[in-house]
Amino acid sequence: MRSTLFIICFLLVALLTGYLITQYPPSIMFLGVLALIIFTVSFIKIELGLYLLIFSMLLSPEIITGQTGGASLERGVTLRLEDFLLAVIGLSWFARNAVKKELGLLLKTPLNKAILFYVVVCVLSTGFGIMAGRVEIKTGFLFVLKYIEYFIIFFMMVNHVRSTDQIKRFVFCLFLTCFIVSIIGILQIPAGERVSAPFEGEMGEPNTFGGYLLFIGLVAAGLLARTDHSGTKQILVLLILCIIPPFLFTQSRTSYLALIPALMALGFMADRRIIIVGVLMIAFLVSPLYLPTAVKNRIMYTFTQPEEKGQVKIGDIRLDTSTSARLVSWKEALEDFPKHPLLGYGITGYSFVDAQFPRVLVETGIFGFIAFCYLLFSIFKVTLNNLKEIKTPYFQGLGFGFLAGFVGLIVHALGANTFIIVRIMEPFWFFAGIMVVMPAMEREQVEQTESVMARGKALVTGS
Repeated sequence: MRSTLFIICFLLVALLTGYLITQYPPSIMFLGVLALIIFTVSFIKIELGLYLLIFSMLLSPEIITGQTGGASLERGVTLRLEDFLLAVIGLSWFARNAVKKELGLLLKTPLNKAILFYVVVCVLSTGFGIMAGRVEIKTGFLFVLKYIEYFIIFFMMVNHVRSTDQIKRFVFCLFLTCFIVSIIGILQIPAGERVSAPFEGEMGEPNTFGGYLLFIGLVAAGLLARTDHSGTKQILVLLILCIIPPFLFTQSRTSYLALIPALMALGFMADRRIIIVGVLMIAFLVSPLYLPTAVKNRIMYTFTQPEEKGQVKIGDIRLDTSTSARLVSWKEALEDFPKHPLLGYGITGYSFVDAQFPRVLVETGIFGFIAFCYLLFSIFKVTLNNLKEIKTPYFQGLGFGFLAGFVGLIVHALGANTFIIVRIMEPFWFFAGIMVVMPAMEREQVEQTESVMARGKALVTGS
């Protein structure tokens, strides 16, 4: 009976495959087969799917780039391989949880309410924007879906992680990905152009790459400050040394600015905070003596650009056109926000604003801004509370680095859409998931150690 059923299923699949081959080009069929393989592998073992997702974050090419409707899409909508992977792995995760109901879909965490609040406001704001004609339906849907993608990463992490060893493997893969893209960035430096992540298209996004390197570098630095293992220290030092050159040559002034409070936050969390903060302050003061010329020129360009149309003047100081454009966008967003104060214009319903906070305010209104700030506060609070609870140096190091990197990203968001950028948010939400589960993993590790010691004691006593 089973063999007959297998033959029937095989024939049905063969017939369906044959029909699809006649209807679609080979490239579409290849993607379909690849998606089926990834779905199956992730369904059987979700951890393998997560590893694949980690390496695709900065190492995946653009698969579709195009203009869609919507006021804020002067740069178009870009879909990358990780969007495809996340959709497939996410569906596999949902299917796995539906079949194995004991796994649970969404683990209860301190961030659930804040995430739900923000998602609901984004959906409502965009929905009203579509009905009012301010948001093009396809564009609004794609952007809201991208926002939700990040939270799917978070929930996959917190639902799947079962041990400290798993966390260490995930962190190693995240660091390895950063090491690879840092080497690629170093190889770009001799060309004389601003360094950006691989597969960023023709223009590149150095500011995005700078934010990513800032965050991962701070996490690595926090771990370096707490780990006692010499081999781990050597690996982390190598990673940080590889991050520094491409970070500097992104020539991202927003990233440079964000580095200062991030390092200060890390210094204040260190054991010898007064000495470390003092050293950092001295290093910043004498930085003109050792920074590369290209970096110093980029910083000074803010005030020395030849006079051009669109520059903003503050007293006798004339700012460059890029900085001026950000200040103007802040001003315009704050002026237009009262026209739709509660739920805003809808996501992508307003002209492009290259700064996170005014964009959230004008697109999702006061409700969205409150929800966004509540989400940031909840992340900060749960990380800080967990740091007070955990005792393991490894987890303390991750927590210190994450918190410092988080401070840096908040400052980075003053001049970039940091908290909606795929290249930054995917690793950020991976680490956010780790921050939430750290206390439970530490308790489990302690219980396992105590159990092993009890068994050993019992064997000794029995002998």
